Amino acid sequence: MAKEIERKYLVKPGAWTPSAGGTTIRQGYLSSVKERVVRVRTKGTKAFLTIKGLTTGISRSEFEYEIPVQDADLLLTNLCEQPLIEKIRHKEVYMGHTWEIDVFFGANDGLTVAEVELTDEKEKLVLPTWVGEEVSSDPRYFNSNLIANPYSKWGNK
Repeated sequence: MAKEIERKYLVKPGAWTPSAGGTTIRQGYLSSVKERVVRVRTKGTKAFLTIKGLTTGISRSEFEYEIPVQDADLLLTNLCEQPLIEKIRHKEVYMGHTWEIDVFFGANDGLTVAEVELTDEKEKLVLPTWVGEEVSSDPRYFNSNLIANPYSKWGNK
């Protein structure tokens, strides 16, 4: 079984500038219940079907399979919950860790988060100066929850 261990942080407004271009991601959910999330994602020229289990702490099981882009487009358009999540993902390497910075647009415009995958929940991590509040355990920031409650509709962010 694959396991995902990651921490998620807000990015301080104006404190980060991408060092390179990003990859456009469009994703939707066939199931967004917290016990089993089934995600369809197009990422650049590829597409994936991902199944994630219940999050415990900052860990959860994760299985990911590449699928044809045409199949992903049909699933996203016809079967996934709406609205879709749309974002540009950038990568930055800092102190031995690769950070993935997601700049959302569409229904979640204005939200920028940084995620870093770890090999162990207790792994030491040095935070870049552009990283703000940790939101790893805040379900509002789970991509699967941003469909039902998009960031653009949050009153008091």
